[in-house]
Amino acid sequence: MNNNQDNKAIFFKREALKRVVEVFDTGALETQAYRIPFDALPQNSPSGVRCCIYKERAVFRARTLAALGGSLETDDEATSLNDYAKHAMTRKTPAENTLTVLSIACKGCVKARHIVTEACQGCLARHCQAACKFGAISISAENGRSKIDPEKCKNCGQCQASCPYNAITYVPVPCEQACPVDAIHKDSDGFAHINFDKCISCGKCMDACPFGAVMERSQLIDVLRAIKDERKVCAMIAPSIVGQLDGTLAQVVSALKKAGFDKVTEVALGADITTANEARELVERLNKGARFMTTSCCAAWVQAVKKHLPALKDFISDAKTPTGYTAEIEKANGFTTVFIGPCASKRLEGREDPNIDYVLTYEEIDALLRARNIDPAKCEEAELDSSISADGRYYGVTGGVAQAVENALAGKIQFKKMTINGLDKKAMLMLNAYAQGKAGDFQLLEVMSCKGGCIGGPCTVKKQAEVIGKIKEFVENSKKK
Repeated sequence: MNNNQDNKAIFFKREALKRVVEVFDTGALETQAYRIPFDALPQNSPSGVRCCIYKERAVFRARTLAALGGSLETDDEATSLNDYAKHAMTRKTPAENTLTVLSIACKGCVKARHIVTEACQGCLARHCQAACKFGAISISAENGRSKIDPEKCKNCGQCQASCPYNAITYVPVPCEQACPVDAIHKDSDGFAHINFDKCISCGKCMDACPFGAVMERSQLIDVLRAIKDERKVCAMIAPSIVGQLDGTLAQVVSALKKAGFDKVTEVALGADITTANEARELVERLNKGARFMTTSCCAAWVQAVKKHLPALKDFISDAKTPTGYTAEIEKANGFTTVFIGPCASKRLEGREDPNIDYVLTYEEIDALLRARNIDPAKCEEAELDSSISADGRYYGVTGGVAQAVENALAGKIQFKKMTINGLDKKAMLMLNAYAQGKAGDFQLLEVMSCKGGCIGGPCTVKKQAEVIGKIKEFVENSKKK
């Protein structure tokens, strides 16, 4: 499995998850959780990027708290991890907010700004000064180079674009720049803070932070408890899981059963239902004169519409997500349902859908399997559901949903489709324009929050380049069968 040893931010995040599982399996989580940071970073450990081993342990304690499902925003630092573990072992429902900021790990980045580098030649043309409409650029009397007044600068980037030497650079705050809805910003103490009224839990801030200062509040303990209590637990695996773990999908199914799940169901089963319903609905809407319809399977996209693009509410499909349909089936079969995918925002969907009990990520499943020494590549192959279509199994790749709908309507209706490949600030503006009728020559709009689709999600184990070929091969084999 891919442990990302070189990326220490990812490594320590997953190591905290793994160690929580290991201590849970001893039956002593409520009395030994406090030991996790010390066991992970013993006295002789190198201090890494921080000042000392004690700061490293403090950060690892914060990661462990998030792995237990706790909130760093409300942590008083005096409360023992044992007490947080006791709460995790008794809580009735998962946390409301899905993300948490580890202030102790946050770099406290300076305000995003443009700066003039040493590449400035002090040229006579002064293109940068002419390009600035706010009078923020002056010329240094000492060396003749340009300089920027941060009080006047609006970060419009015109000076950067005009410089023939590329001597002006933009220094961003990674998490703020990545957030498509401006839900994260520096607090009065200089550290990142999430406005959950705006947050769509897309996880882009978590993915962007090079210090791993944003983490999900894990539901791993909740799922482990359900398995331990001998409840019938069904793992519902997203189509994008192919290639994320070593071994074939059939071997991953066996590995999950070995880890304690009673049943494993492909969410591609629900994707086929979503396709059928969205195809029918698209025809009905276009016949009634609707300009277009958008897909509804991306949880972060649905949250973006609810919180930031109300004008698009009437354009979004009424069809449930593939997870929603799959959970409806398995809940009716008497199972405790656990969605497994690459997505942080699915936890918001799980909170709103009574059929979805818990949500785990590929990172959490990877940690669970490693903690229990289960290698999917060494497991026997389980039998997969032969009724699931190849289209349903391609939902995790950008364009897969729209293509499935087009295939379902082949020869019945002519329409144009378009795809938004990743939500960012520019895409949000464009989507709002579509709602106002200012642009867009299409009738079906697929929106994926993550670039590349679900395979580009913030909680994946392997990169898109490593898995896309395996997904396409799996889909092609599904077509043949």
